[in-house]
Amino acid sequence: MTREELLKRIVVDPAVCFGKPVIRGTRIWVALIVENLAEGLTEDELLAAYPQLVRDDLRAALAYAAEVTRERVLPLGVEVRE
Repeated sequence: MTREELLKRIVVDPAVCFGKPVIRGTRIWVALIVENLAEGLTEDELLAAYPQLVRDDLRAALAYAAEVTRERVLPLGVEVRE
């Protein structure tokens, strides 16, 4: 599946979850998926916790996160080494 096809799985609708990006046909936030993966949950654990998701939904969430990070940089208190 191409990046463009994956991104079609993500929707932003002001009437759904306050306009947060979600997986199409669900109310599951992209941020929830990315945060859980970052915390160390495996894909299988996440799919078991949210049976309405499929593996391509997880890939779509990561693809969306990658696109968002291309748009702006948020300062996180990164130290600069001299």
